[in-house]
Amino acid sequence: MASLPSSLTNTPAEMVRGIMIFVAGGIIIPTMDALSKLLITQHGLSAGEVGAVRLFLQGVLILPLLLHWEGTAALRIPHLGLNLLRGACLGFGSLAFFAALRFLPLADAIAIFMIEPMIVTLLSGLFLGEKVGWRRIVAVLVGFAGALIIIQPSYAVFGLPALLPALTAFLVGIYFILSRHVARGASAFAMQFYAALGGFAVIVAAMIVCRPFGIKDLAFSWPASTLAWTLLLATGVIGTFAHLLFNRAYQLAPASVLAPFGYTEIVSAVALGLLVFGDLPNAPKWAGMAIVVGSGIFIYLREHRIARTTAKPPVTH
Repeated sequence: MASLPSSLTNTPAEMVRGIMIFVAGGIIIPTMDALSKLLITQHGLSAGEVGAVRLFLQGVLILPLLLHWEGTAALRIPHLGLNLLRGACLGFGSLAFFAALRFLPLADAIAIFMIEPMIVTLLSGLFLGEKVGWRRIVAVLVGFAGALIIIQPSYAVFGLPALLPALTAFLVGIYFILSRHVARGASAFAMQFYAALGGFAVIVAAMIVCRPFGIKDLAFSWPASTLAWTLLLATGVIGTFAHLLFNRAYQLAPASVLAPFGYTEIVSAVALGLLVFGDLPNAPKWAGMAIVVGSGIFIYLREHRIARTTAKPPVTH
C-alpha cells in the first residue's frame, strides 16, 4: 500500500479522520441511490421528480448553514454563471443516473459511473492544460473497457438506458473540471448552494418543456403515500449529508489521499443491491468492476508519484 503523501496543512491525525469521514460518505451516498430506485420502480415517481427534490432540499438545507457560518457576503461569489453551469451539469447528470436506475441494478449503475475519475483525468488535460501521460491514457482506456464489460449485458436487454451512468460520469466530470476552475475565492458552501440551485432549475425547466411529450422520466405526479414522501425527503437529506461529509473530508486530507477510497461506494452499492433488490453481480460484472477500480487506483498512484517527484526540492551544491 502506498504511503500517504505529506501535507503542509494537514497533520497525519487529521488525514486519518478525513479518510474515515470520506469512507462514511461513500458508504452513505448509495443509500440515496437505493431510495431513488425504490421511488422510481415501486412508487411511480419519475427520475426528474427525484432529482429535482434531491437538489431542492440540498439548497434548502445548505442555505441556513451558509448564512449562519459565513454570512450573506459569501453568496457573492466570482463566476456566478459558471457556478450555475456546474449545477446544470449536476442536474442533468442526476437526471440521467436516476433514469438509469429504472432499468439497471444499483451496483451496475454505480460501477459504470466510477469511470468519472478517468473522465476527469482526460478533461483536465483538454481544458485545464494538465499533462496526461501515455500511461494514464492507457489506464483510462482499460477502465473504459471494464465499464463496457459491465454495460454489455444490460445494453443487450435495455439498449441505450444502459449507457446513462456513463453519461452521468461525463457530466459530473465536467462539473468537477468547472469546480477546479471557479473554486478560488469562493465559499465551498456557496458553491454547493448554487450547484443545487442550477441543477434544480434545469430539471424543472426540462420537466415543464417536455410535459406535452409524455416522457416518463420527466413526468410529474404527487407521491401517493406517506412512505413515498418520507423516502423522497430522505433522498435529499442523505445526499446533502453525504456531500457535507465529503466537503469536511477534503478539509482534513488532500484529494490525492482520498481518491482511492471513493471506490467504497461500490461495496455499499453491492450490499444494498443484494439486501433491498436481491441483485448480485455475476462473474463478468465482478471482473468489470475490478478492472474499473484497478484502473482508477493506478491513475491515483501515478498522479501521487508525479506529485511527490514534483514536490521534491532541487538539489543544491
